[in-house]
Amino acid sequence: MTVLPFTKMQGLGNDFVMLDGVRTSLQLSPEQLRWLADRHFGIGCDQILWVEPAQHADHDFRYRIFNQDGGEVANCGNGVRCFSRFVHDQRLTSKTRLQVETQAGLLEPELLETGEVRVNMGEPLFDAAQVPFLGAGPGPVHDIEIGKVTRSITVLSMGNPHAVQIVANVDTAPVAEEGPLIERHPLFPERVNAGFMEIVDRHRIRLRVFERGSGETLACGTGACAAVVTGQMLQRLAPIVEVRTHGGQLVIEWQGLGHPVWMTGPAVTVFSGTVSVPDTEELRHAGR
Repeated sequence: MTVLPFTKMQGLGNDFVMLDGVRTSLQLSPEQLRWLADRHFGIGCDQILWVEPAQHADHDFRYRIFNQDGGEVANCGNGVRCFSRFVHDQRLTSKTRLQVETQAGLLEPELLETGEVRVNMGEPLFDAAQVPFLGAGPGPVHDIEIGKVTRSITVLSMGNPHAVQIVANVDTAPVAEEGPLIERHPLFPERVNAGFMEIVDRHRIRLRVFERGSGETLACGTGACAAVVTGQMLQRLAPIVEVRTHGGQLVIEWQGLGHPVWMTGPAVTVFSGTVSVPDTEELRHAGR
């Protein structure tokens, strides 16, 4: 049994368990990570964010991201905002502008005086090999077979893979039915986040995202970035867009190819505490 301090945070209802690997040496197995994320047996969250010292002397921190299934992923937009507030509130740094190492590269969050966090999310990637995506044909828009229907999706990476489709109404969109099929579609060898976007007007969209390894969440920061990029590529959205999710609102800015995507939104601490994490062998014996 391992006693572990943690902080629970949320960004637009996308919730996280924050672990401090700067002051505490962390050794957790995939089974233990799954237990922490389990809403019945552990703390419960969409993802676990693991803060570590930077590997490069010029950077501030490194952070790792684990889904509910215990798998590690490269990027999380709502997570990086919570990370930024966490390291500041925990007095791991006094800086309000940070350079943070992730598997997806360097992110640059800024804690604003309003309490919101603005993040340079980097440039979107459309190269199929970088997504990765096994579909043929030029351009980011592709028709793929999902069950018995064909959907037109825009494929891109925001440090993690996204497939975005436009729907007439997100409230009635087949997220629960088609989300899992898109996530595990054979054209996406590392799975994909499936976005369902309703365009309200050139400055506003509504969005639902079925996230790989976690299912539908109340909000997805990189999904919001991918959706706005998709709308701009299709010449249907302005450079600054309000993204409404079930968890709340983000503002996404993109000036087009060759420019980074900027995301601004909230990050909220819910509670802190300690948790007794069962040993890996105990969890394996219990089938978890």
